[in-house]
Amino acid sequence: MKTVDLVVRDAAQLITLDEPLPAEGNGVDSASLPVVPDGAAAISDGKIIEYGATSDIAAKYKARSVISAAGMVVTPGLVDPHTHLVFPATREDEFEMRNMGLSYKEITLRGGGIHASVRKLREMSKEELVEKSLPYLNSALAHGTTAIEIKSGYGLTTKDEIKTLEAIAELNKRHVVDIVPTFLGAHEVPVEFRDNKEGYISLLINEMIPEVVRRGLAEFCDIFCEAHVYNIEESRRILLAAREAGMKLKMHADEIEPIGGAELAGELRAVSADHLVAASDAGIEALAAGGVAPVLLPATSFSLGLQKHAPARKMLDAGLPVALSTDFNPGTSFTESQQFTMSLACVNLKMSAAEALRGCTVNAARAICRDGTVGSIAPGKQADLVVWNIPNYKHLGYHSGVNLVRFVIKKGNIVARNVNTVKGT
Repeated sequence: MKTVDLVVRDAAQLITLDEPLPAEGNGVDSASLPVVPDGAAAISDGKIIEYGATSDIAAKYKARSVISAAGMVVTPGLVDPHTHLVFPATREDEFEMRNMGLSYKEITLRGGGIHASVRKLREMSKEELVEKSLPYLNSALAHGTTAIEIKSGYGLTTKDEIKTLEAIAELNKRHVVDIVPTFLGAHEVPVEFRDNKEGYISLLINEMIPEVVRRGLAEFCDIFCEAHVYNIEESRRILLAAREAGMKLKMHADEIEPIGGAELAGELRAVSADHLVAASDAGIEALAAGGVAPVLLPATSFSLGLQKHAPARKMLDAGLPVALSTDFNPGTSFTESQQFTMSLACVNLKMSAAEALRGCTVNAARAICRDGTVGSIAPGKQADLVVWNIPNYKHLGYHSGVNLVRFVIKKGNIVARNVNTVKGT
């Protein structure tokens, strides 16, 4: 009998997500979700050794530590593939303004929006940004997120974008959650370049991107591709420069209008295209042809009070690996909970519980190029698991507004626990 560090056993449902991506569809049939009844996983050196029925794992492995998940569900750790988690201050006043009838554009003209965050971030030190961000990471972890993408984009100068990315790197050193850094210098056009957008694009291409790459601070380059920010041609120029410099590509695409952002993402074979509320049928076809993962952000539509939602069902029917994310940011989606994202995906995007869980695990990992290490329970992958105090996985979309986590396990260690969860019956 082999000795391992940890065995998680007796799970009512062990949801592995250890499956090939379907050739067509995204597991629309919930019955296709890989479930091991009375399941267990053996873990050593921070990695999954084997999973299977509890009786089989118990017969093969002696564990130094054991966690009983009797009556509960075990899934991979959640992955959040689109956040703006490093920011200087919250913007709750804007939330209230929107609820009183002001539009996002009107709030921006009053000095709010992204520019409000830019002004404050430029006044802060890297150390202050790190300290402000740690509680949000702790909260994300407590809600089951074990890997997360974080963007820059509230600096909009070379110095302040570098400062933000250095803060993200420091968070990655100090926190157990795995962090993937993204450069989003093209988040807006800064006020000082309002009458000289071409000058700022030149700064992005000739100074910011080369400096970020030289310092090794970001894996991805993202851009806010919308008619009022960066149009298709401007986005293409910036993204091509980033790709030539060695960065992988992401896009905020077709959130407000169908201007062809999804088509551009497909053309450039970006890793992901995000938001996509207004994506056209041609855009969805382009994403499929280009192998692009769509990342949908239903909490943003919810926070903005929108009645229109991303066409998730069309994307699923087209065979796209739909991922889900919080879009955690101070202005338009102030939530760290992928559990909340799953509930919104079920209600507003009409996704099944199985599709929503895939969207926050294996598909989300694919959207940040981490599907080889996280996002599913499989031999050789990181032992990132969540033990949920629920009787079956469908409660993840159904039982909303509370934290359903019992334990979060990161690389084989319990890193968060919640003793207040109430088990469903």
